[in-house]
Amino acid sequence: MAKQTTNIGARVGLLGELARNGRLAWQLLKDPGVPLAYKLIIPGIAGLYLLSPVDLLPDFVPFLGQLDDLAIIVLAVKLFIELAPKDILNQHRYGQERVVDAEYRVID
Repeated sequence: MAKQTTNIGARVGLLGELARNGRLAWQLLKDPGVPLAYKLIIPGIAGLYLLSPVDLLPDFVPFLGQLDDLAIIVLAVKLFIELAPKDILNQHRYGQERVVDAEYRVID
């Protein structure tokens, strides 16, 4: 029984992570600080693949046909998040305000 509980917990954790990443990507898409090129190129390429009649695995293959589409979406979201500016990403991920990273020294 313990293995089933752990397995269910892992599934819930994976689905939760997918939901969090989707929400984070949506927030980054709406943020004016994220370069427009990132907002157009990464989701655009993923969208073109999904609309394209050419698939890695044909859609008529049960389950596997849709699995490659799902994998493309997950990879595009992950790439979009990883390429976003770190300060903006941290603001959305951790609720931090944008901070200037600087050094200082005390002069006596």
